[in-house]
Amino acid sequence: MAAKFRVKLLSRNPDDYLRETKRDIHKVPRNYDPALHPFEAPREYMRALNATKLERVFAKPFLGSLDGHKDGVHSLLKHPSSLSLLLSGACDGEVRVWNLAQRTCVSTVQAHQGFVNGMCYHPSNNYFFTCGADKTIKQWSMSLEGEVEAEPINTVLGKTTFYSMDHHWQESVFATCGDQVDIWDEERAEPVRSFAWGVDSVNTVKFNPIETHLLGATASDRSILLYDMRGSTPLRKVILKLKSNAIVWNPMEAFVFTVANEDYNLYTFDVRNLKIPANIHMDHVSAVTDVDFSPTGKELVSASYDKTLRIFPIEKGRSREVYQTKRMQRVQVVKWSLDNKYILSGSAEMNIRVWKAKASDKLGVLRPREKSAFNYNEKLKEKFQHHPKFRRIARHRHVPKLIYNAKKELQTIRQSQKRKEANRRAHSKPGAVPFVSEREKSVVGEEQ
Repeated sequence: MAAKFRVKLLSRNPDDYLRETKRDIHKVPRNYDPALHPFEAPREYMRALNATKLERVFAKPFLGSLDGHKDGVHSLLKHPSSLSLLLSGACDGEVRVWNLAQRTCVSTVQAHQGFVNGMCYHPSNNYFFTCGADKTIKQWSMSLEGEVEAEPINTVLGKTTFYSMDHHWQESVFATCGDQVDIWDEERAEPVRSFAWGVDSVNTVKFNPIETHLLGATASDRSILLYDMRGSTPLRKVILKLKSNAIVWNPMEAFVFTVANEDYNLYTFDVRNLKIPANIHMDHVSAVTDVDFSPTGKELVSASYDKTLRIFPIEKGRSREVYQTKRMQRVQVVKWSLDNKYILSGSAEMNIRVWKAKASDKLGVLRPREKSAFNYNEKLKEKFQHHPKFRRIARHRHVPKLIYNAKKELQTIRQSQKRKEANRRAHSKPGAVPFVSEREKSVVGEEQ
């Protein structure tokens, strides 16, 4: 009878001890015992400091511009499925289709007589709508490459000027605003439903991307209006101190929206509690004209009359980045690309600019070791972000002298108002001058 033997073999995976780039270089094993690394914290501190400095060294956000318009850019529209296509409308009624990858104009059409106030795209078909100051709504056919037909498919004549429009995210329905908010069916020449709440005019209207029947609008009487497309009357109304110029819904949280206001601030609201804003984003020194969320819903970008763009984290009141160039004039419209990498802005000097969403990001494909190094540096910066030296380097930005002086003046005014209120409270009867937070001061009233 033959004897049976049990043999144990060693099996090693080459990925555990060889580098992924050069297979002849062996990895060096490391013992992570803290007793063997007494200088680990100082070493990480210096690495984080160098990473923060290098981030500012390589911060070059401006990528290029799209030239061709003969008047100021008044509206921008992102293609719902193609990252390379962008539509722009100018103050002279011209609509252009751009190829962002090649930075060229694909097609040009004279859409309206006067301002192109709004554009919207059907989410699943190759056609889009435009509305202008000439009281018309036009439907245009566009190919997959961006070629637009010279004549519109359909034209609807309105009774009043249309200031903005937006398309439903699922159905063949779109909304326009002017003297009132109108809901249109694509196959009909008359609005299906109209909403009015005693206001002079409605400036902007936006569909909620999650709760698709919910609309938000801003009006010239300083109010923010909420509508349900299935109902016959408006839902809620919030009145601020000054007029709001734009509204945008958070793509990840259906109950959160942000408005761009004339008082230099942006206000983020929660639909469940409209008596007080959830956050106030303040860094601009002039009226905020437009705002857009990132696809992740964690950040927003704003455009202002102070000739700058600012990027705000949704949970913070101060901007993490400010973009400006010497030739850029009043920024009228801004969009965040659907791949979360780029920002597009249109300004009054007939120019569309392309920016990086993160100023120090490297363009192109990252190798595995580069990606791991970037992730390691991000964790180090997050670990030491509250250190005074890190905060000073990370927050420092060079801005034009006009903006710098205006910001100092605003700080002086706000400090003076707080000091005056504190003095009134100190020299009055207890409870005569109650303390009111800045968020509560911003909302004047609420109606249902």
